[in-house]
Amino acid sequence: MAEILPLTALHYDLATAGPLQALAAPPYDVIDEEQRAELAAQSPYNVVHLDLPAPPPAGDGTGDQYDHAAQLLESWRAEKALVRDPVPAIWPLQQEYVGPDGRRRIRNGFLCRVRVEPYGAGRIRPHERTHPGPKEDRLRLTRATRANLSPIFSLYSDPGSTAWSALTPHVRTTAPFAETQDADGTVNRLWRVTEPNALETVVEAVAEAELLIADGHHRYETARVYAEEIGGEGPHRWVLMCLVALEDPGLTVFPTHRLVSGIESDPDRQDALDRVIREQFDVSELPDRGSLVPDPRGGDERVQFGYMDARGQVPYLLALKEESIAEDLLGGRSEAYQRLDTAVLEAVILKHALGMSDEQIDHRDGLDYARDFEEALDLLDSEEVDAGFFMAPTPIEQVQEVAEAGESMPPKSTYFFPKVPTGLLFNPLFD
Repeated sequence: MAEILPLTALHYDLATAGPLQALAAPPYDVIDEEQRAELAAQSPYNVVHLDLPAPPPAGDGTGDQYDHAAQLLESWRAEKALVRDPVPAIWPLQQEYVGPDGRRRIRNGFLCRVRVEPYGAGRIRPHERTHPGPKEDRLRLTRATRANLSPIFSLYSDPGSTAWSALTPHVRTTAPFAETQDADGTVNRLWRVTEPNALETVVEAVAEAELLIADGHHRYETARVYAEEIGGEGPHRWVLMCLVALEDPGLTVFPTHRLVSGIESDPDRQDALDRVIREQFDVSELPDRGSLVPDPRGGDERVQFGYMDARGQVPYLLALKEESIAEDLLGGRSEAYQRLDTAVLEAVILKHALGMSDEQIDHRDGLDYARDFEEALDLLDSEEVDAGFFMAPTPIEQVQEVAEAGESMPPKSTYFFPKVPTGLLFNPLFD
C-alpha cells in the first residue's frame, strides 16, 4: 500500500519574494535555454535558479552549479524569501486549463509527501522507461540542496472521490494561498489545509491505493537512490508528490508524435521503410492532414497511427495487418504492451525497418518528438525531418494495464496535460 502524509513544506513567503507568478516555472525537463533565461529574468527568486541551476562564474569559489543551487537555497531562507511552514498540511491544487483539443477543463489534485518505496504491485508503479543522464543530474541536485524542488505527478484510484470531497469545503470557502498562470494559459490555484479531520480522511482514502507515476519518473528514481544513500529513517524517506484521482473528470492524456530524420539521405533505409509499411500494414490514404491523428473511438481495434513523409506530403493511416506481427517482434512482452501503438511503432518501424538501436532511440539520434500537431506538420513542411508518425492519445486504462503487467512504456508514450508547476512548494529532506 502507498503511504502518504501531510507536508511540513518549505515555501515562498510571497510578501518577501513577490507574487508566485514571477517565481514558478515548468518542470526542468521541458525548459529550453531561451525559456530559462526568460524565467530567470522574472525574479532573482524564480525557482529556475534552483531547479535548473546555471554554472557559477568561473573562479568565484562556489563550486559547480549544484553547490551554487544549494547556496542560493540557504541564502533565500536567510532572507526569508523561503520559509518553513509551522505545521503539516495538505495542499489542494486546482488547474484550470484549455487542452490541445481546445476544451476547457479543471483538474483537481493535492500536494503531500509519499513514502519512497521500491516499485511493485500495491505500492508505486512506473509507466515509462527512464534514462541514466537525467537521473544523475537530479541526484547531484538533491544531494546538494537536500530538498525535493519539483513535485512528482502521480495517479491513484478513488471512485467515490473521498479524498477530494474532504478538501472541497476548504477550497470553496477560503481564498487560495497563491495563484499563478502558466505560459499556456493554465491557471494554478493552491490552497493550504491543516484541519485534522480533513487530513485524516485524505490519508485514509489513499492508504489502500496503488500510485501510478504519470510524470517525474527520473525524480522518483532519484528519490529512491538518495534515500538508500542516506540510510535509516527520516525525512529523506519521503518525496513530494501531486496526486490526482484516476476518476477525476479533468484528467486527460494527449499524444506525442514521432519525427524521424536520416531517411531521405539513405536510399536503403527508405526502401526498407517502404517495404515494411507495405508488408506489415494496411495503408489507407486520408482525406486531409487534419485526419492524421487516429480516433481511438473509431471502432478499429487494430494498432494504428498516421504517417506522412516530407517528400510526398500525402497523409496515410497505417493499421497493423496481424497481431502476430507485434507478437513476433515483442516476444516475451505482455498482451497489454503488444497492443500499445508506441511500442509497435518502436519495434516494427524504428528498430525493424529503420535499424535503430535502443541507444539511438534513448538519445534521440534521428528521432524527435512533437506534442503539438501543428508543430509536427511545420517540421515536415520545412523538411527539417523526413517522416512523421502521428499517435492517438493512450487511454488511461491502457496505461494502467501496461503498468499492472510490470512493464514500462517507451519514452513519451503519454502526454499528461497540464504539467504540475515547480516552485509551488518544496519538501525539505532534513529535520
